[in-house]
Amino acid sequence: MLRSIVTSLIVASLAQAAPAVAAGLKVAVVAPTEGAFSLLGKQIIDGATFQAGDRGSEIVVIPESCEPAGGEALTKALLAAGAEAAIGFLCTESLDAVLPALAEAGVPALTLSVRSQILMEDALKKKWPLFRLAPAGNAEAASIVDAILHRWKDKPIALIDDGTIHSRELVESVRTALGEIGLTPVFTDTYRPAQEQQISLVRRLVKSGATHVFTGGDRQDTAVIARDAEAEGASLTLLGGDALNAADLTVPLADGVLAVTLPDATQSPEGKPVADSLRAAGIEPDGYVLPAFAAISLLEQAKDQAEKDDKPLLDALAKGPYATVLGPIAFNGQHERAVNPYRLMQWQGDRFVPAEGGAQ
Repeated sequence: MLRSIVTSLIVASLAQAAPAVAAGLKVAVVAPTEGAFSLLGKQIIDGATFQAGDRGSEIVVIPESCEPAGGEALTKALLAAGAEAAIGFLCTESLDAVLPALAEAGVPALTLSVRSQILMEDALKKKWPLFRLAPAGNAEAASIVDAILHRWKDKPIALIDDGTIHSRELVESVRTALGEIGLTPVFTDTYRPAQEQQISLVRRLVKSGATHVFTGGDRQDTAVIARDAEAEGASLTLLGGDALNAADLTVPLADGVLAVTLPDATQSPEGKPVADSLRAAGIEPDGYVLPAFAAISLLEQAKDQAEKDDKPLLDALAKGPYATVLGPIAFNGQHERAVNPYRLMQWQGDRFVPAEGGAQ
């Protein structure tokens, strides 16, 4: 009872500008319930169920196998559920299978995870009702470029990658975008990852004259580079991508290292009260818990708007913005989040905090 009262107050405060609250809606939650991804699936189900209970919305869990062979069964289960919307979808294979049928039924799908640019391009071309709550595939690189332009435009810059596909592609995207506006790094390199020390790399960076370094590598390698730079007396400012938002391994990340990453919603003004309420109910707000909570809240507000306008839910989703625990969310014409959710953060103590004078 206490949880219900607390959460109701939180949701009411988030949606002050929303239309009067109407009845809930029926939502299919597509998520793995067994296998390697079952823990992530449970996070989605927990977050969605927690929000739905206070509004009278109904959750129908549809198991997601993430295998192409399971597409037909998934589609049948979704259509049989009679849901007004569907959320979850950790895997591209699931969306590929169900989107044509959802388009015919007029049922919108919100993915919390899939970032494929090709899939979204297909969805727009074929008028599939796909909306992306996860960041777009190019959002990370765009935010990194913005941060570099805002803070480092007049600095000698180095761009380094660890040779992995994601790292190479991310760094190349940044390099290309900077090159288009006439900003050329003084040093580029591919380093060998997972090494106990990176002194040679640090010395090459210093010799090049670079003072500000973007690395597409992971947290461990970045921590090693920062440690070795300090040991060498090298004044290097390091910036990484979302891969830095991970746990320390053998070397702790040094204070001051910058990262373009997603802010911790459990610490935000909108998210912290909900996170506290979840913990009081025995649910740790990890991973997809708060995004799933946000997805249900967004759909409920969109349904209110749809009923007010006497329009389909699909039309209302494009209207926004709607207040959520992730902040206000609206979708642009490409069905992506209208505001890039990545932010420039700085490691301080035991967490990432907003960078002073951040680009965003």
